[in-house]
Amino acid sequence: MFNSIELCAGAGGQALGLEMAGFHHELLIELEPSACSTLRINRPRWNVLEGDLRKFEATKFKGIDLVAGGVPCPPFSKAGKQLGESDERNLFPDAIRIVDECRPQAVMFENVRGLLDPYFETYRNHIEVQLEKLGYSSEWKLLNASDFGVSQLRPRVVFVALRKDISRHFTWPEPMKIKPISVGELLYDLMNENGWLESAKWKEVASGIAPTLVGGSKKHGGPDLGPTRAKQAWSQLGVDGKGLWDSAPPPEFIGMPRLTTRMTARIQGFPDSWEFFGKKTAVYRQIGNAFPPPVASAVARQIQQALMSKHIFKVA
Repeated sequence: MFNSIELCAGAGGQALGLEMAGFHHELLIELEPSACSTLRINRPRWNVLEGDLRKFEATKFKGIDLVAGGVPCPPFSKAGKQLGESDERNLFPDAIRIVDECRPQAVMFENVRGLLDPYFETYRNHIEVQLEKLGYSSEWKLLNASDFGVSQLRPRVVFVALRKDISRHFTWPEPMKIKPISVGELLYDLMNENGWLESAKWKEVASGIAPTLVGGSKKHGGPDLGPTRAKQAWSQLGVDGKGLWDSAPPPEFIGMPRLTTRMTARIQGFPDSWEFFGKKTAVYRQIGNAFPPPVASAVARQIQQALMSKHIFKVA
């Protein structure tokens, strides 16, 4: 089994995906107390460190197989000011420092689509050069969650770097040939939990996949489903995106229902058994900012195959 450390672990979307792919977590570091509680509730045996990544030193993990993480995305998000490297929340320099300290075989980071904008080309090149100096070959890739069984339009940028003696064995995961099920099919049982009489009709209306869930940042965003364009897309699926409900609609409810946090978690690809700690806004922020586990798992399996191939060729 290959091992890993994860930076900015959040509510565990990427960590769960890595676990599904067969990685063993040596450490997960996360700043937000509620997200740390979520990780501990679901995986009591995981070594969760609550703290600032800037103060974390990784030398004792030298030789780890994988360093993974979801460094904060607001510096590169179109919903923000796109300050990039000038944003105080940009943790890429610390992530690279940590890679330097522990020299893993592979690196896997995810971020928002905005990071691939031409505006950030110089900064992307800077990151690649930094990793190349440390002996890694790296590549950026835009992956859509809907290509990996997630019922959501969620494009995310994934950065993978492998040691140069391993990199030739890595290939990106291929999209699934089967399209994900509709929001109506995915959430029907949850929407009907309280016996809503219109649930079957709603299922027919919600015939597409979801727009991208937006969790927002600690400073901005609340328990709603995103900006105006996202709310309009939700409306076409028969969902009121202006907020979240604590439970499914009652039997006699008339109108467009709102989602619950459990529904949004299922849309993100979390299993129903995954519990979230905190009040509704904190929980939704954890969910909306997560890396869908099925996508993380698909990339992690390819990294694992590359690591295994290296050992096979070495033995041969």
